[in-house]
Amino acid sequence: MKTICICGGGSLGHVIAGWLSARGHATVNILTGKPGKWQREITVDTPDGQLLKGSMAKISSYPEEVIPESDVILLCLPGYLIAPELQAIRPYVKPTTFVGAVFSSTGFFFEALRIFGEEQPLWGFQRVPFISRVAEYGQSAHLLGYKDAHKVAIEHTGEAAKAHFAALLEAWFERPVQVLKNHYEASLTNSNPLLHTSRLYTMFGQENEGRKYGRMLLFYEEWTEAAAELYIRMDEEFFRLLKVLPVSADFLPTALTYYESHDAASLAAKLRSIQGFKGIQSPMVKTPEGWVPDFGSRYFTEDFPYGLKYIWQLAHERGIHCPHIDKVYAWGMSKLQG
Repeated sequence: MKTICICGGGSLGHVIAGWLSARGHATVNILTGKPGKWQREITVDTPDGQLLKGSMAKISSYPEEVIPESDVILLCLPGYLIAPELQAIRPYVKPTTFVGAVFSSTGFFFEALRIFGEEQPLWGFQRVPFISRVAEYGQSAHLLGYKDAHKVAIEHTGEAAKAHFAALLEAWFERPVQVLKNHYEASLTNSNPLLHTSRLYTMFGQENEGRKYGRMLLFYEEWTEAAAELYIRMDEEFFRLLKVLPVSADFLPTALTYYESHDAASLAAKLRSIQGFKGIQSPMVKTPEGWVPDFGSRYFTEDFPYGLKYIWQLAHERGIHCPHIDKVYAWGMSKLQG
């Protein structure tokens, strides 16, 4: 496996393309809707002061120009673009090509299974491999942080091929790789799809429906006990779902365990205190009447239809009673459709 095609021109696409090419790991092609804004050379600076210069082999907006020769495909795209991209590349993907995603919890595996069936090798990171930011689009980017190790799901291939592909990823990303039990372990999380949506519902739903605020709210620093309580209840329903899925018993900690809390009050206090969350604003826009929800924000457009949706869907398929997830999902989707 020598050639990878990176689909998408966001920060992760820039950094991974530059990293793999500059480190001599792979021939890199780019599939992007903005090929004219890309240069052949991508420069990536790293936290340890390196300046990596990678050279792209091909840059195109046409799948037929870059997909057929690719041994590995990596989608670096938001949730709403995953299904359209998979549909676009499908006619040109070799049966042996490993089709994957840089982040699996926005529905990649569920959409890939629907579009490709159960023959195509699929893979995906549980969490993104780098913290990254674009410096100058199509030309340079910042690699801001590494992970100590990577967890990936690999489907539709034998154990020997899984081991071989995991070893390839270890070489490419220069970190240990753990192969997860199945795609559920890469796809399902009680982070953003539950964390964000519980907060949004308690801020803007129920008795706060239609409310105008006098200022921008801080998303985490003003976290309420009501939001924490709803998060805990949704998390309990989520774990009832996990009990009937073929996942490892300990592949995820509960929300209370992860945040070292024991009830809604301590969880709310913990979320308000996390340094990395300081200053993060809520999805709101200012109007002449006051601050109101921004339903076009990715908090809404990603976390409901490309995060919570798959948890909600699986729960109903498996007969799991989930009234809190039901009401939050129905409310969020009504705002997107309205």
